[in-house]
Amino acid sequence: MAPNKTTHLYQRCLEEMYGLRRFGIVLGLDIITQMLANLGNPQNRFSCIHIAGTNGKGSIASALANILYRAGYKAGLYTSPHLVRFNERIRINNTEIADNRVVEAYTAVKKAHNGPREATFFEYATAMAIYAFGQAGVDWAVIETGMGGRLDATNIIDPEISIISNISLEHRYYLGNTISDIAAEKAGIIKPGTPVVTGARQKAAVSRIRQAAEAQGSPFFRLGEHFRVRRHPESGVFTYYGMDQVWPGMQTRLTGNHQVDNAAIVLAACELLKKRHAIGPAAIQTGLKTQEWPGRLEMIPSTPPILIDGAHNLMAARHLATFLKEQMGDRKITLVIGILDDKPYPSMLRSILPNCHQAILTRPRIDRSLPAEALLEVARPLLSRSRIINDVAEAVSYAYHNTAPQDLICIAGSLYVVGEAKQALAAMKLTG
Repeated sequence: MAPNKTTHLYQRCLEEMYGLRRFGIVLGLDIITQMLANLGNPQNRFSCIHIAGTNGKGSIASALANILYRAGYKAGLYTSPHLVRFNERIRINNTEIADNRVVEAYTAVKKAHNGPREATFFEYATAMAIYAFGQAGVDWAVIETGMGGRLDATNIIDPEISIISNISLEHRYYLGNTISDIAAEKAGIIKPGTPVVTGARQKAAVSRIRQAAEAQGSPFFRLGEHFRVRRHPESGVFTYYGMDQVWPGMQTRLTGNHQVDNAAIVLAACELLKKRHAIGPAAIQTGLKTQEWPGRLEMIPSTPPILIDGAHNLMAARHLATFLKEQMGDRKITLVIGILDDKPYPSMLRSILPNCHQAILTRPRIDRSLPAEALLEVARPLLSRSRIINDVAEAVSYAYHNTAPQDLICIAGSLYVVGEAKQALAAMKLTG
């Protein structure tokens, strides 16, 4: 297919898909089941790992996909949302699929869908990923849930391992108002006899996940109970103490103390996989150490330096605040932040702002973003040097030109803000 024709078809496919946003979020498996059945059930052609949780899903997923790739397998990775390009959601061997593969997958899924209602954007994207993995002949697919678990479109797969990273209050309208309710929804990814690995800490969450595992006859492994890590800050490595293995000298490329916990969950999954599959220690160590996951405590070495972190919910905001206090406390920090309307923005701002010198409140283009004026009401009593610049690109440019070279710009609050910021930084020739 000629490049110009591919580009035209690609843009048209994306326009049609983004138009599906008007159908919002619809939880349930009927539509995705029908779509994949009409495609010949490609999800049955490869092995899967399924990942749910509040934070860390993408970090865990990308590490596992990289380890499988380093071990010699053809590995697919499906995550959401994307930062800049839709293709980021669907990767094979660490490379996002090409535009023509997006067109091919969209065309096939659109033809396969004849259900009682229009499919949502996420149902289309999930079906496209699974179709693309089937067409490419992947050995493994590491698949991250979009929301919840039990009724998430990704729950059509039958994984070899289920992972629940952690639990906090989120998406209450869809998942429930308590930690216990939300944990129960996320535990819905557990399949009969399939091992489940979790980093959940709250008693209510652990209890619900453990109950779900017992009901399914699934082995249950929890961070801090069945496996743990010992950090060695002076050397930047950690030791993993697993169910049967001890692995010293481990290191994750991702920044932040919480990423060591995510790495421990990855290693627990690898320990289980090793019992049935050829995954050697070199692949595990290299895969973890060479992992890339943009937009999560990602440092851009500009002048002034720029730290990009999605920090899209309260738990992530607290992780960011800890990092800023412990690692960047000697710098004056300019914060560029925008938050979506389903997030606890007062608590998020109260966590981050005490570490900052000035704040620029902005609004990503997605229709679920909070007006910057709502952020200002909370921010200004906490930090008098707070101002509104609604356009993310303009906010980033202002921050860049009004922060001293020795200080720091931090861009946070939503992965949609991060995506727009990355585009702006690329236009400023500060990052690719």
